[in-house]
Formats: sequence, C-alpha cells, structure tokens
Amino acid sequence: MAKLYFHYATMNAGKTTMLLQASYNYRERGMTTMLFVAGHYRMGDTGLISSRIGLEAEAEMFRDGDDLFARVAEHHQHTAVHCIFVDEAQFLEEKQVWQLARIADRLNIPVMCYGLRTDFQGKLFPGSRALLAIADDLREVRTICRCGRKATMVVRLGPDGKVARQGEQVAIGKDVYVSLCRRHWEEEMGRAAPDDFIGFVSG
Repeated sequence: MAKLYFHYATMNAGKTTMLLQASYNYRERGMTTMLFVAGHYRMGDTGLISSRIGLEAEAEMFRDGDDLFARVAEHHQHTAVHCIFVDEAQFLEEKQVWQLARIADRLNIPVMCYGLRTDFQGKLFPGSRALLAIADDLREVRTICRCGRKATMVVRLGPDGKVARQGEQVAIGKDVYVSLCRRHWEEEMGRAAPDDFIGFVSG
C-alpha cells in the first residue's frame, strides 16, 4: 500500500536536493511524478523547486484553499502518476495534509513531503503539525549546528544581521535563516545564559 511520508529538517539540510533526486530516479525508470511547491510568496502560475547546489525542476504550486486530492485525481485519470512530491510542506493547510493522505489511501500513490518542522520561534508550522500527526513514515534529514551537534532549530537574521525574536511566522525577503542545536538556539533567543556564546549581532 502507498504511504504518506514526511521528511523534515531545519534549513539547509538538503531536503530539496533529496526530493529532486528521488523524482529523477522515478522518471529515469519511465515513471511519472507530480511535483508541488508552496505558491504563497511566488508570482505567476509556474512554480520552481530549486536546491542550493543548482538542481531544479518545474512544479505545480499549491496555495491555501487548493484541493490537492482533486488536482491529482484529475491528472491521474489522464496520465498515471507513480509518486507525488511536495516541497515546503510546512505551508500546507491541515485539510491539505488529509487530502494528501487520501491520495495515498484511495489512489494508491505514494506521497513524499519535505519541509521544516518548526519556525524561528520553535513553534510547529500548521502543515508540519498535521504531517507529524498522521504521516505513515517520519524521516529526519539531519544537518549540524556551528558547534557540531545536530541542528534541530533555526534562527532568523534580519538585514542588519540581528537575531529576530518576534515577528510573523513567515518572512520572505532579505532575512537569513541559520540552523542551530537547541542549546545555541536558546542562547541566541535570549532564553538561556550563554556559556560559550559565539553569537550574531546582538538583537
């Protein structure tokens, strides 16, 4: 039976590269895949999934209110789909996560979601919360903090290099995101006294 998968990590862990490689493997074997990417901050109707190392592929965009089950089911009627890939899955609505689960359960098509687990304040994204609750298979994609420990959190740096401790959950622009272990994230967010504080520009 097909499953709903959630590959989660912090920023810059290679999630998108893994997605594009997996989709390529399907297509290399003559199978058809559908790729989706969040369209919340993109202009136009054409989506693009691109990795830091230069790999990219065109993708359909999803936005709030879209019925992903209906879109895949319609496409599947005309062209058999062998796997669904969703990038930036943290931006899914809860109901869209359930739609993806129905694709696996009722259309028997595997669904591979890739995204962040938590935001810069350590809070779950709505899509990630739903995926952690109902996905059949959870897979952590690991990267490391500046200290060498496993990075599980992320801080947001504004254009001035200062750590943001408040603000909207999603900010697209000149902000930079840095992956850290929990210990150094707490120090950067001012939640714990620093021991070996390296620090960015003080916020």
